[in-house]
Amino acid sequence: MSVKQSERTLSNFLAYLDGLRERGAVHFDDKIKAWHVLGYHDTLQVLTDSATFSSDVSPLAPKQEDFDLFKKGNFVRADDPVHRRLRGLVSRAFTPKMIAGLEPRINEVTLQLFDDADAGGDQWDLIEQLGYPLPFIVIAEMLGIPVSDRAFVRRLSDTFFEVHNVDPEQSLDSLGESAVNNVAPLLRELNTHLLEFVRSRRKTPGDDLTSKLLEVEVDGVRMDDEETVGFLGLLLLAGHVTATSTLGNTVLALHENPEVWEQLRAEPALIPAAVEESMRYRPPFPRLGRQATKDVEIGGQKIPAGDFVLAWLTTANRDERVFADPDRFDIHRDPNPHLTFGKGMHFCLGAPLARLEVRIAMRLLMERYSDIRVRDDVPVNLRNPWAMIGVNRLPIEVRRS
Repeated sequence: MSVKQSERTLSNFLAYLDGLRERGAVHFDDKIKAWHVLGYHDTLQVLTDSATFSSDVSPLAPKQEDFDLFKKGNFVRADDPVHRRLRGLVSRAFTPKMIAGLEPRINEVTLQLFDDADAGGDQWDLIEQLGYPLPFIVIAEMLGIPVSDRAFVRRLSDTFFEVHNVDPEQSLDSLGESAVNNVAPLLRELNTHLLEFVRSRRKTPGDDLTSKLLEVEVDGVRMDDEETVGFLGLLLLAGHVTATSTLGNTVLALHENPEVWEQLRAEPALIPAAVEESMRYRPPFPRLGRQATKDVEIGGQKIPAGDFVLAWLTTANRDERVFADPDRFDIHRDPNPHLTFGKGMHFCLGAPLARLEVRIAMRLLMERYSDIRVRDDVPVNLRNPWAMIGVNRLPIEVRRS
């Protein structure tokens, strides 16, 4: 297997994080003007103490109307009571029962994507043919959004995640400027498109999640059109990319550990554990940002109110005090309390859906193909791990069972 953009390999990224840890488990970075939090327990404290470590980092973000509109229904970046109200409304429609009911359709879409890929031969790209379209089709159908919007949303999501943190020592101010210049025009298109869609659904409801969201009421309050746009945008951007990254990361980890392929074929019941270990080993979102609301001590360091904090999920998931032999990909790891989906009130609402999609895709991959090999004659194209740990292109060769 050859790798394109070698500077973006996981090993180089982990070496960078090792360098950060040598400067202290919690320390201030003068270049980016933020605190790095690298250990498991310190990261857990940041994620679970939402009163002290705010998810609303808007004071650090560029002031721009397209970002402001997108943020309105994005409860991931909201604190209580706004977070409680928005998540409460969404949770009434986005239920575990609804997600579980998607399993037959996920199976159907996966098999159709395999048929389409196989029609072109036994060599195809896992991300292009399966990893990207599967979660997008599922989410688009769930929301009632035309699947024909797939190309546009992919262009937006790729731009959104690639412009962030290209340089690990880039200042927060320059990151904000880059976001305004590169993302805002695409975000404006998405906001306009979704606002028209939401208004049409309000006039003529359908049997989809968007219509249900508009009807849900808690304490006499419903989501307005702009809040609904923010939530739909969040699902379309972050909702599908987590499953896409996890599927690619899982196949890549199995390629690096071929003996695990055989274990999973012999015992398919281990697939969920393999997916969880993949999430620990390569968390799609490497870190989460928070802002201190008051002076606080963590890891022996005093963080002043207003300072920005970067909680590194990547290093928390490899803390040897919690995970034995943390750099080893071990599908028998038990327990596996990784922090990939966050913790506390901001635990990822879409985690059950992402897990379901990847588990189904992995099971059907192994049922359909007797051999799945990452090609060594075509380079693997990795995402920038400082922004997102994942694969843009993963060329594979398969053999039908």
